[in-house]
Amino acid sequence: MNKLVKIALIVIGLVAAALWFFMPDASDPDAINNGAMNFMFVIMYILLAIAVITSVFFGLKKLLSTPGSLKKSLFALGGLALVVAIAYGLSSSEEAKAVVDTFADNSNLSTTESTVKNIGMGLNVFFILTIVAVALMVLPGLKKMFVK
Repeated sequence: MNKLVKIALIVIGLVAAALWFFMPDASDPDAINNGAMNFMFVIMYILLAIAVITSVFFGLKKLLSTPGSLKKSLFALGGLALVVAIAYGLSSSEEAKAVVDTFADNSNLSTTESTVKNIGMGLNVFFILTIVAVALMVLPGLKKMFVK
């Protein structure tokens, strides 16, 4: 199996290297319709699909084969759901109304309170997870520094 993968990767690499020489010039206005470029995109999508499928497959295989990992994963997903729920609760509808009113007056962009509230929720999730990540990096260092 390992030899087949290596041979397939060598063939894909040689095809991509050959296509490189058929790439259009940067000043070509019709470069997007070049067959070599389109085929390189096809190769890229195939390799991306293979990478996604194998990473999901082996990740799920590892998740289901290790006894405690499924429980830990469910706790992590529950924690993430809790953070998202807290962030949604923290996103204010008054700010959403102000933003919608501002955009309605100044531009032709259509925004709703729900959209603005969801954006606020996403920002709050980012801030909460950043604070948690920094705390998880700093606290063990402080503990080592003061407790000996």
